[in-house]
Amino acid sequence: MSAVLEAPADAKAAYDARWQRILDCVALRQPDRMPATLFGTFWLAKYAGVSYKQLMYDLDGTAEIAERAVLELDPDSVSPLVLQTAMGPTLDATGYKQVQWPGHGVGDNQPYQYLDREYMPPEEYDDFLFDPTGYYLRVYLPRVMGAFEGFSEFPNIAGGFYFRLFANVRGFLNPALQESWARVQKAGQVSQELAEHNNRFVARMAELGYPMGNIATTGAPFDVLGDYFRGARGILTDMRRRGDKLLEACDKMRRLLVRQVVPAAKAAGNPIVFIPLHWAPDAFMSQDQFKTYWWPSFRQLMLDLIAEDLIPMPMWESDCTKRLEIIQDIPKGKAIYWFERADIVRAREVLGDTVALRGNVSPSILTTGTPEDVDTAVKYIVDNVWNKGGRIILDAAFGLPDETPVENVRAMFRAARKYAG
Repeated sequence: MSAVLEAPADAKAAYDARWQRILDCVALRQPDRMPATLFGTFWLAKYAGVSYKQLMYDLDGTAEIAERAVLELDPDSVSPLVLQTAMGPTLDATGYKQVQWPGHGVGDNQPYQYLDREYMPPEEYDDFLFDPTGYYLRVYLPRVMGAFEGFSEFPNIAGGFYFRLFANVRGFLNPALQESWARVQKAGQVSQELAEHNNRFVARMAELGYPMGNIATTGAPFDVLGDYFRGARGILTDMRRRGDKLLEACDKMRRLLVRQVVPAAKAAGNPIVFIPLHWAPDAFMSQDQFKTYWWPSFRQLMLDLIAEDLIPMPMWESDCTKRLEIIQDIPKGKAIYWFERADIVRAREVLGDTVALRGNVSPSILTTGTPEDVDTAVKYIVDNVWNKGGRIILDAAFGLPDETPVENVRAMFRAARKYAG
């Protein structure tokens, strides 16, 4: 373990200046310079010369590596790198079944592999809509987390009353439920350790003068249902066979997501809510389907967050250029739109008076190009977005690709300061 560096004397002023650049972009004001942010997961393994698996399981070591990267690259904001990366012990303790991770289902130097499955068959929509908490406890959690398998025996509390409640209490004696409860308690302790490491990392970054680009995270209602409940085939079928039920479930999920993320964001003291999006790209559904099934619940979710003085930051994966005119329909100066592959110049033309932008240095250039190529890519964004009035936070397309050469990352941050400093 290397020696702990002392925080610079002007760290508070540096923190305030960096954070103000982000807030100015959100409010569509001109900051003193274009901010650049550091978002990554397993790229830290490339940076430090360790395995992905080591990052997953060595919480202290991951925090140290992340701190070294931040101090060298000197970004304006940082993602919660420990929380995003060092999840191995928590995944083990919960017996999580929806992904494979380094050293668990995939090789030690391979990233997460999501397992697309139908975790909720269509005939269970009504059960989810009628009693989502009961459905989570007795059906969904036992399917996706091994620690919860005994919760299939969880007593049916709803409908109990007066002395009838005593009969429900007897259900907690079920041996399978008691065994699961012990596993869940242990998993909670492990998850708490991850949260404490994350809190220390966030505090350490603030001590050194670096704000978090976000802490709280949520999802789009359609995406949560599609990715984690119905599966790809199921959600695409639902649009054609049970559209009304899908819309009802999207609205229910929206309210559940808002109820989760609003207190989490406020407790974290950071208003930016990161929302990775998976089903919005142009190629996944028609414009009519997008406007009918995807956009209404997500737009309302963003409005719900804005009403709570939070800043939604959706990450529009893949190419969403055809969606730009549709997704423009939100209040001005209240959100950050992070684009992976959408035409960032066109995004500035359509959305520049509505939202701040984030992104989108090409992952191909970052992983296979030279530092000079990266420099040119950043200059293109500066010339065609920043210098044309677009308020943009520079980042890679979806954070740093795991394989990105370290010199290329250094070139990206150097170029940000050189051309828009």
